[in-house]
Amino acid sequence: MAKPGTIVTVCTANICRSPMAAALLSHALAAQPEPLRSLRVVSAGVSARAGDPVSANSVLALKKVGLDLTGQRSVPLTRELLGDAVAVLCMTEGHRALIHLLFDPPPPHVHLFREFLPVPADREVPDPYGGPLPLYETCRDELVEALPSLVEFLKKLTARPG
Repeated sequence: MAKPGTIVTVCTANICRSPMAAALLSHALAAQPEPLRSLRVVSAGVSARAGDPVSANSVLALKKVGLDLTGQRSVPLTRELLGDAVAVLCMTEGHRALIHLLFDPPPPHVHLFREFLPVPADREVPDPYGGPLPLYETCRDELVEALPSLVEFLKKLTARPG
């Protein structure tokens, strides 16, 4: 890989799951050797409005593990965002299908965030929107559970040939 790229985490409105996923993955990659450490992790939503604040419960769920989402704002998924994407990591099959429908040609390496967990792990991350804090904490924990297998996938994806 000639230059570090971007990883895009994707959910619906970009106010719950994908901002938490981006912060958690960014934190995990910071502890890795190059080129993983230099990958930029951003989040976006397939139906997001620009500038909406991240949900208060997402902020609280991540604050409990030492990460701060305060001040983050939603971003719609665009062709430009996908342009530098090494990988696009969706929360559900519906998000993946919508990306394939909206972007022609679709970006390479569109996966589910939890896709690399061993079977029988659930592959999708349910939307906690509007639920109580424990639902957001469960969502956070499901994202954290996927990090080791996701980092291993990204190591293979970014490995230099030869």
